[in-house]
Amino acid sequence: MPVKNRFAELQAEITEWRRDIHEHPEILFETHRTSALVAEKLKEFGCDEVVTGIGRTGVVGVIRGKESGSGKVIGLRADMDALPIHEATGLGYASKTPGAMHACGHDGHTAMLLGAARYLSETRNFDGTVVVIFQPAEEGGGGGKEMCDDGMMDRWGIQEVYGMHNWPGKPTGSFAIRPGAFFAATDQFDIVFEGKGGHAAKPHETVDTTVMAAQAVMALQTITSRNADPVDQIVVSVTSFETSSNAFNVIPQTVHLKGTVRTMSNTMRDLAEKRIKEICTGVGATFGGTADIKYHRGYPVMVNSEEQTQFAAEVARSVSGQCDDAPLVMGGEDFAFMLEERPGAYILVGNGDTAMVHHPEYNFNDDAIPAGCSWWAEIVERRMPAA
Repeated sequence: MPVKNRFAELQAEITEWRRDIHEHPEILFETHRTSALVAEKLKEFGCDEVVTGIGRTGVVGVIRGKESGSGKVIGLRADMDALPIHEATGLGYASKTPGAMHACGHDGHTAMLLGAARYLSETRNFDGTVVVIFQPAEEGGGGGKEMCDDGMMDRWGIQEVYGMHNWPGKPTGSFAIRPGAFFAATDQFDIVFEGKGGHAAKPHETVDTTVMAAQAVMALQTITSRNADPVDQIVVSVTSFETSSNAFNVIPQTVHLKGTVRTMSNTMRDLAEKRIKEICTGVGATFGGTADIKYHRGYPVMVNSEEQTQFAAEVARSVSGQCDDAPLVMGGEDFAFMLEERPGAYILVGNGDTAMVHHPEYNFNDDAIPAGCSWWAEIVERRMPAA
């Protein structure tokens, strides 16, 4: 396929971009160097419009095809931010920023979309407009929502939007996708139990918050086992248990719990929030204390549109010959915000036998670049074919 051949020619150059980004990771919205590099490249490629500052530090490039009669506009999105992890790969191009690394492959996503933008700017063999979207703050900051809140979809008339993520453990350059709910909603809870602190030798004179919170941790697991329909997906995890005293002989005045809830439907999301509040309020009162409960709704469920998913899978098979049915993923993905505004699809591209994402030894596999770039380009050329 010509597209694959062109990206094989460009692979060494795209790899250089990727490794440069990898060396200089930036967290959340602080993607100033990366955003500047992306904007510079897009201008160098000859994009018709390059706009910075969308969603704080996001970058948008507009590429018009050699024809425009279709009136179609497709968005292609890559994320740019890194994670607050100290890199342990020992690579020659490892992170130069202590405590930050591209442990999720966003450096690869950005480089692949830049490669596709270069090709599309060179050839323009399509009827319509492509909007390439480079997003900050996917890792917990909600950069996708910020870009949408800045009016990105309406400003450029985007009608469909497509995203991609690398996937360790899957053969390099192969693909996987699923229609409907794909990545989970990611919520957080923050609970403070308060009782009456005192001497551990006189528990009868206290209201023991450690016992209270321990009961709550166990009771919260009944949301999944006894409240949710067994065929629905829901995870309730308490991830932090912190007492206000760490002495051997003190019953603490307060205990602070933190955790996360993962669901695949709004019904389960509502159930989890309701039961967490009821259980913790009830446990606190039962033991003579109180519970202050804060529940924060994070990324929504990421839902792939049926038609666009089928199309994306067909394109993937044309590129690599393989596109499997992807499993449900209980991790979150803020591309969900873009899919709430426009129909589209999100696909996984194989990263080979590497460490899993969010691990200090993870590294994006540069051999996946031709397949990833080709998928982006083929999405455009097949969805908006030139006469």
